[in-house]
Amino acid sequence: MVTLKQGSRPPWVGLGAAVWVQIASGHAYNFPLYSHSLKSVLGFNQHQLTMLGVANDIGENVGLLPGIACNSFPPWIILLVGAFCCFVGYGVIWLAFTGAVKSLPYWLLWIALCVATNSCAWLSTAILVTNMRNFPVSRGTVAGILKGYAGISAAVFTQVYGMLLHDSSSKLLMFLATGIPVLCLVLMYFVRACTPASGEDSSEHGHFVFIQASLILLGLYILTMTIIGHILPLSALVSYTSLATMIILLLAPLAIPIKVTLCRMGTSKSLTLGQPVMSSDSLIQEEDKTDINKPLLKSSSSLGSFRETDEVSEVAMLLAEGEGAVKKKRRPRRGEDFTFREAIIKADFWLLFFVYFVGVGSGVTVLNNLAQIGIAQGVPDTTILLSLFSFCNFVGRLGGGMISEHFVRLKTTPRTIWMTYTQAIMIVTYLLFASAIDGTLYAATALLGICYGVQFSIMVPTVSELFGLKHFGILCNFMSIGNPLGALLFSGLLAGYVYDTEAAKQHGMNLLYNSSLSCLGPTCFRLTFLVLAGVSGLGSIMSMILTMRIRPVYEMLYAGGSFRLPQNSDH
Repeated sequence: MVTLKQGSRPPWVGLGAAVWVQIASGHAYNFPLYSHSLKSVLGFNQHQLTMLGVANDIGENVGLLPGIACNSFPPWIILLVGAFCCFVGYGVIWLAFTGAVKSLPYWLLWIALCVATNSCAWLSTAILVTNMRNFPVSRGTVAGILKGYAGISAAVFTQVYGMLLHDSSSKLLMFLATGIPVLCLVLMYFVRACTPASGEDSSEHGHFVFIQASLILLGLYILTMTIIGHILPLSALVSYTSLATMIILLLAPLAIPIKVTLCRMGTSKSLTLGQPVMSSDSLIQEEDKTDINKPLLKSSSSLGSFRETDEVSEVAMLLAEGEGAVKKKRRPRRGEDFTFREAIIKADFWLLFFVYFVGVGSGVTVLNNLAQIGIAQGVPDTTILLSLFSFCNFVGRLGGGMISEHFVRLKTTPRTIWMTYTQAIMIVTYLLFASAIDGTLYAATALLGICYGVQFSIMVPTVSELFGLKHFGILCNFMSIGNPLGALLFSGLLAGYVYDTEAAKQHGMNLLYNSSLSCLGPTCFRLTFLVLAGVSGLGSIMSMILTMRIRPVYEMLYAGGSFRLPQNSDH
């Protein structure tokens, strides 16, 4: 069988386009922007709203189907499916919210939100799998960059929501239903498999640093403009100028493929002017001379003899196996390519799943209830809370990728050690939320955002390093189920019930799920935060155990300070 070499186009074009798709794939983080309006317009109580938050997280993170599809279909098909899900799901919610279609049942809205946010899984799988394979030796850096853009996407959407859509939930839902599919249709051509980057190019590190610097600048700019917008009223001119500046910063990664293209053109001109150019026939002859003993294709007249040779070889192999001269195919070792069935019987797989489930499951509980947490603690406008969480989430994702990449190459430190540290910090953060001390809400939100973001940027490359890139799509998306599972347990079943119970006590009523009640004060979520603190303590212990178990794997992969592809890897 002949393995065809992929196109020689550089992977930077796909990475630049992936940045925009990754921003779009973060639309599930917009739930706090319209959840309160959805609750008041449609008459939901907090339990029903938190269950919609669970639907939001299930759709966003259950990506087994796109994980399987990414090994059989090109990225543009995966992106097309994601665009369709986004259009249909948010379209149904917009129809219900605006009253264009009346009396839609709750279960239909729940399914519609699942379908809408499931587009996140399709979009992120297409770009993440493609770019991890395009940059196999820099997977930690690439994962940190892409997850960083996903983390800051909520702040980008918040800017659009406030400055362009004028804080209208109806306009936001319409924007999500139409704008994201259009963006995917425009960019799907550029997200494709390319010749994998070897890491030998001296300029590659500088390119990554440029993207990381532009991402940090983007995050600081958005956070600054958000704070200024809440302190001072901004004119329409200033608002549109701010949006234009944000778009320019989002375009910054495209400067790299432009530079690479210009450098190639300059090199071609210098070769044409200063050196003789070999003809195509000469090139073919040279290749034939170097590879004369390694023919890629056989003539049809000699197929019969080759079949006979193959049969003889198979018989000889069977005899050799029977005599013990050749060993049968062994199961893969950690660091090599695993199939899904081979991975799920490994203890390390389930340890990583549990640690990730605790980290993101507890964090998403706060994110889904952030508007109600802010109102309960006396912050009526929670937009700045969401922007702060988004910015710190981005810092955690980008920083987690950068720091873990540095230490794994310098000291072969397993990436999961950073999950241990951040989950220990999350214990303190949840206790801060539970205390509801004046002035701690913003600090606790910022700390939680950073720790929450680290979980994503560590899990993604860890899966690829322990179990390979061949089936990375389905393995990574299976891990992502930890997010909606945590949302279901901690947000849907715990936080929603505690909130409604406390609200009923404050209003002197029995707990009725068909009445919409608001809760004020620290008791609305105190029990929830105490439970989350205990769960994070257990997660940090499990993460420590996992780190000790996989240390030999990292010593093997990063011996000498550079990544070594396993022998059975196809990349």
